[in-house]
Amino acid sequence: MTTQLTSAPPTAEATRKARRRPEDSHAARGTRPGFLWALPATLFFTLFAIAPLIMVAVLSFMSWNGLGSPEFVGTDNWKRILDDPVMIRSIWLTLLLTALGVVLQTPLSIVLGVWAAGHQRNRAVLSAVYFIPLLLSATAVSVLWRALLDPNFGIPARMTWLFGDGNLFGEQSTAIGVLAFVSTWQYTPFHTLIYQGAARAIPPVLYQAAEIDGAGRFRQFFHITLPQLRNSIVTSMILMIVGGLTTFETVLILTQGGPGTDTTISAYYMYQKAFKSFDFGAGAAIALCLVVAATIVSLIVVRVSGYDKMRSDMEGVS
Repeated sequence: MTTQLTSAPPTAEATRKARRRPEDSHAARGTRPGFLWALPATLFFTLFAIAPLIMVAVLSFMSWNGLGSPEFVGTDNWKRILDDPVMIRSIWLTLLLTALGVVLQTPLSIVLGVWAAGHQRNRAVLSAVYFIPLLLSATAVSVLWRALLDPNFGIPARMTWLFGDGNLFGEQSTAIGVLAFVSTWQYTPFHTLIYQGAARAIPPVLYQAAEIDGAGRFRQFFHITLPQLRNSIVTSMILMIVGGLTTFETVLILTQGGPGTDTTISAYYMYQKAFKSFDFGAGAAIALCLVVAATIVSLIVVRVSGYDKMRSDMEGVS
């Protein structure tokens, strides 16, 4: 004799819950946090970024020496800096140093980052040693290289056969070369770290398929690695451009804008106007020009690279 067990039919309440689960789970996955979650960050950004920027914009139309009350002068500050030959030259010098930074740091960072992402022997130790400049401040790095490149007691004084009279800060070309070299030495490890993380995120199956097709290391690098690093390259370049446009400590300690005004970049000229000449209105106008220039250049890079049209969360896939 066989006994057949039958389950009780589901109630109407259970049926409604079962039907509601997929919708609820979908809503839970698609719902974003409310505005209250972003409120602390929004207040912080407004207080320490937006508000000071507005104050600088207002000050650029004022005449103020740091004492008393600012006096409204309209566009006089803007006319003066646009007619100032030192200001025009500082813009070109800033763009030149920024371009040198991008040209020198980008290929070096990519190669080192891809290498550091591998499994070579002693890779971890060598990477840790190479990342030491990243732990130092720009001031410490500038003081270090100022001592090492001192024309009287530094390396150039001991190697006159290579450096001539040893005064690398006496001519514009060599002084700009020193600034570009020091910036590259300090900031390349940071961008290397970006490319190292991005290279490790590349699916190994791509390289395995390339090996099956007979592609060597160079073809894999140019046809797989570089395309997959596209997003990281754009991000790194934007950081380089913004950092190059706002470089200050390196010039202040290494060259102080010299010889003459041959290395006076815009950020250092802003410092001279505001804190040496006590012309805070002109200094604010120069600072606002730097903000606008950095924003425009970054938007151009994003637009030209197609970064704004990428929708995939996979590296290099649009």
